[in-house]
Amino acid sequence: EDAPMAFRLLRLSALPPVACSLAAVQSWSQLEAAPPKESPAVTAAREKIEALIETTAETRGDGTSLGPTLVRLAWHSAGTYSKADKSGGSDGGKMKYDPEASWGANAGLGEARALVESIAQDTSLSRADAYTLSGVVAVAAMGGPTVPWREGRTDAVDGSASPPDGRLPDA
Repeated sequence: EDAPMAFRLLRLSALPPVACSLAAVQSWSQLEAAPPKESPAVTAAREKIEALIETTAETRGDGTSLGPTLVRLAWHSAGTYSKADKSGGSDGGKMKYDPEASWGANAGLGEARALVESIAQDTSLSRADAYTLSGVVAVAAMGGPTVPWREGRTDAVDGSASPPDGRLPDA
């Protein structure tokens, strides 16, 4: 059973903001339970995302990587969730499609989205899972905490179920 929202927010407030956003869309009991063994698809995707972050750091040559953009991708994928009507959020991976792909808030995410979608396709992981996993992997790769994460999100076939624009700040 889920903990009361105030307790849940108190517990999540000890996590960095990105961890809160990624964890907020999962149930309390899932976060408290021991994580299941990672599927081969998740393991393969995790390795490819880590390699992507390392490769971009090497090729950019300026000390930056794609890591922060992957955190933003995960946040924008999950950050549209509305508890009031249970719309939005990361399930469906709808930010691939218009209208979400064209929102001002998602400006600059096209390259990261395409790279992560390629990893999802190569590993048979859902696009929706790959978006959020990329943020979790990036947080850890940049020295942050291990963020609780579980697979199981599904992919929508279009953006028709996208929430209304305006739930995220413009870029």
